[in-house]
Amino acid sequence: MNNNIDWKNLSFAYLKTDYNVRCYYRNGKWGEVEVSSSENIEIHMASTCLHYGQEAFEGLKAFRGKDNKIRIFRMDENAKRLARSANGIMMAPVPVELFEKMALQVVELNKRFVPPYESGASLYLRPLLIGTEPRVGVAPSEEYLFVIFVTPVGPYFKEGFKLTNVAIMHNYDRAAPNGTGNIKIGGNYAASLKAGKIAKEKGYSAVLYLDSKEKKYIDECGPANFFGINKDGVYVTPESKSILPSITNMSLFQLAQDMGIKTERRPVKLEELGDFVEAGQCGTAAVISPVGRIDDLDTGISYEVSKGGEPGPISKKLYETLRGIQYGDIADKHNWVTIIE
Repeated sequence: MNNNIDWKNLSFAYLKTDYNVRCYYRNGKWGEVEVSSSENIEIHMASTCLHYGQEAFEGLKAFRGKDNKIRIFRMDENAKRLARSANGIMMAPVPVELFEKMALQVVELNKRFVPPYESGASLYLRPLLIGTEPRVGVAPSEEYLFVIFVTPVGPYFKEGFKLTNVAIMHNYDRAAPNGTGNIKIGGNYAASLKAGKIAKEKGYSAVLYLDSKEKKYIDECGPANFFGINKDGVYVTPESKSILPSITNMSLFQLAQDMGIKTERRPVKLEELGDFVEAGQCGTAAVISPVGRIDDLDTGISYEVSKGGEPGPISKKLYETLRGIQYGDIADKHNWVTIIE
């Protein structure tokens, strides 16, 4: 254990660790896994990742339980999602077995940076896939670098599991209906930076994006999926070709069903926000960031989705259950965690 880190006060930021792992794709195949202590990568200035956006990434976490065992949460789903992203922008997909091997190896190499149980922190894994072949003409690379680095992090939203407000702005889009919104590539996040900055300057934690075509339906927040609990107690999350399938949302959806809660994944009209009694942003980094109020800055309409100043009971139960599984406090009946002794 690294005793020089203030685990309880970690922010969601990069902190140097000991090692990262790398693998190159050349001549039509993946090579041997390499271990590196360098924080830098050397690539050609004409690499396709720099000019034509051939870049995809993932985010997943490892947790230390009270039994001192380390648990990685649903890394197989991250591996499959990265493969979908790679196929979406014509990159060489990383085999699931290689992804999992490298994820286990990088956590093992950096065990001393896995935060202690009950610190509120975790070890964040960032797998990154980039096109490295130099090309001036627009074409996919034939060479790729896959790297996984890790860093201990605190909560993504500094408020933690407390209510925050989000904003709707009709004149900003995160992704096009038939574009790349449903895969995890850097360009989607670049497209959200300006609106996100404006929202934060106005005191909101994030932007809740509407569909780009009609501005009638809810899509997702910049860094996370969106869900709501309506007046009938139904867990509702938007369905759209522009939404990145969140592994956390998928897990909460299953947990809600386990609890006997009715679930719906479907198009959600903007005006339905008035039917929600709870709402949240959900993702690997945030788990659940409960939403108190949603302000439409263009129409002036506000939706009070969580009353009383506290997260709702269903959101709280889902949050505590998912966290309990991740830390080993609750039985993992769906086999979501991989344990490192």
